Amino acid sequence: MKPQLNKKAHPLKHPDQRVGVFIDVQNMYYSAKNLFSAKVNFGNIVQEAIAGRKMIRAIAYVVSTEGKEEQPFFDALYNLGIETKDKPLQIFFGGEKKADWDVGIAVDAIRFSPSLDAIILVSGDGDYVPLVEYLRNQGKQVEVMAFGETTSSKLIDSADDFIDLSSNKGKFLIQDRRYSAKLARPNVAPPVVKK
Repeated sequence: MKPQLNKKAHPLKHPDQRVGVFIDVQNMYYSAKNLFSAKVNFGNIVQEAIAGRKMIRAIAYVVSTEGKEEQPFFDALYNLGIETKDKPLQIFFGGEKKADWDVGIAVDAIRFSPSLDAIILVSGDGDYVPLVEYLRNQGKQVEVMAFGETTSSKLIDSADDFIDLSSNKGKFLIQDRRYSAKLARPNVAPPVVKK
């Protein structure tokens, strides 16, 4: 009699693995917005990332504005068990804005790596390829989760596993009702009055 294999189980993911999830919120936010006019379901992403293993840390790297209108979002992440690290949005002379967490995420992933077996990077940014290569050379399992359409192919190739969030939009996206309603309105030209 042939043994039944659990098709859901991934051969690299074991229940005793200690995992850390590092979420590049800006990368995920803009990918979901531009690709699908939707918001990201970070709770489901973290659950998928953990995959029945022992979560040591889940950190979302966010950007705050002076008005703090994003505070309810930060509170929601906290209530999901996701720690937030924020930095203020930088506005330069001339109006250019910058909000970049690449170095902070890389430093934290390296800093926490001694207490982790698997590091899950939630971002499609190709700037993380050197980080992934470094961590793998240190014997760590590195997994990437992002939307396939906006993920660097080099990042996918460098990781031990890649989960394409676009493959299950119902699970990983939340439709933005305001934007969807705007799209649903027909773009009708005003009637032409003949004289």
